[in-house]
Amino acid sequence: MDKAVKDFKNLPLREGVGIVLLNKDNKVFVAKRIDNPNNYWQMPQGGMDPGETHHEAAIRELYEETSIKSVKLIKEIDDYTVYNLPKRLLGIIWKGKYKGQKQKWFIMKFLGHDSEINIKTKKPEFLEWRWIESNSITKNVVDFKIEVYKKIQVELNKVLSN
Repeated sequence: MDKAVKDFKNLPLREGVGIVLLNKDNKVFVAKRIDNPNNYWQMPQGGMDPGETHHEAAIRELYEETSIKSVKLIKEIDDYTVYNLPKRLLGIIWKGKYKGQKQKWFIMKFLGHDSEINIKTKKPEFLEWRWIESNSITKNVVDFKIEVYKKIQVELNKVLSN
């Protein structure tokens, strides 16, 4: 193993949040990233700012990425999820400061109308967005986040079955 890869193993995980956003039909909001225009779709997520709670970060990230403000918290998922970046992205993503991400996820209900959604923000991250069936969130996610999305799927199923 070369020295560069060994050094990455010692990097910390970035503290972050993720949002499962459900519409009135319990479909899930997903979007396609600008920096990876392949057919990969993800839910809104991002890092925390100093002094923020996880919930505050989730509300901020959702707004920054989608312009959405009209939401209600359904559930904060108890455990953290963790993913490591693949070797091809180490040293590139997050300016090389982190080896992956430790995330706190929230399930929220969208209370607004689709016209509220605007991904053409000050710093756009997405090319396009759509609502998908809740059992489809693992179908088009980038490979290194698949285990996170499988865990989120389990938690989402619990919420939707109640």
